[in-house]
Amino acid sequence: MRDILSMLHALQRPRLLMRAARIGAEDYRRATHLPRLLGYGVLPRHGAALLKLMDLEAALETQRTDADAGYSLMRHVDVMIAIVAEARVLRAAQSAAR
Repeated sequence: MRDILSMLHALQRPRLLMRAARIGAEDYRRATHLPRLLGYGVLPRHGAALLKLMDLEAALETQRTDADAGYSLMRHVDVMIAIVAEARVLRAAQSAAR
């Protein structure tokens, strides 16, 4: 799990995107938001969800930097909100395990 958090820490994204994600993470509801992003079915554990979300975000970042016409800023913000919120839960779980 430490590798996932260090990978997240290394992400370099626009300041406004990250600020919107941090604000949105306050209202994040895993059972509501995650199925919309990852597909319906059994919710994955926090670490697995983060890996899937990071793959989605990498594709969105590529679209953003390539100025792809299919890029959706709202979807990018939604994915970043989920990443920030899932990372917070993962960090809290690691802190409690110590």
